[in-house]
Amino acid sequence: MGTSNGRTLYRNPKSGKIAGVCSGIADYFNFETWLVRVLAVSIFLLGGTGVVFVIYIALWMILDVKPQTLEYDEQHKNIEVKKKVWQAGEPAKRALFDVSRQFNGLETRLQRLEKHVTSDSFDLKREINSL
Repeated sequence: MGTSNGRTLYRNPKSGKIAGVCSGIADYFNFETWLVRVLAVSIFLLGGTGVVFVIYIALWMILDVKPQTLEYDEQHKNIEVKKKVWQAGEPAKRALFDVSRQFNGLETRLQRLEKHVTSDSFDLKREINSL
C-alpha cells in the first residue's frame, strides 16, 4: 500500500496490543497510537461492531509486518516535536532534552578525537606509516 509521498502502511505488532493494526495506522498518519485505539473502540461500541471487526481482521491479514530496518531508522531519525496534542512526536521539553543529550554526546566524541589527533602517539604513527 504505497503512497505518493513514499510512506507505506504496515502493521506494527511490537508496539501493538493485538496485531499492531492501530499502531501501524497511527504511524502512517502521524497520530498517537492511543488516539487511533480510542477511535476504533468507540466506533466498535457505538454500533459499528461488525464493520470495525471486519476491517481490523482484513487489515490484519492484508498488511505486512513492519520490517526491522524501518524500525531502526525511525528510532535514529531526527527528533520530531508535536505540533498538536494528537500527533506523534515528542513534547517540546523532551525534544529539547534529547537534542541536548545528542549534542553532549557529540561534544564528548569530538573532545576524544581532538585529544587523539593532538597526541604524540598520533604523530609517531603517522610518521611510521609514511615510511
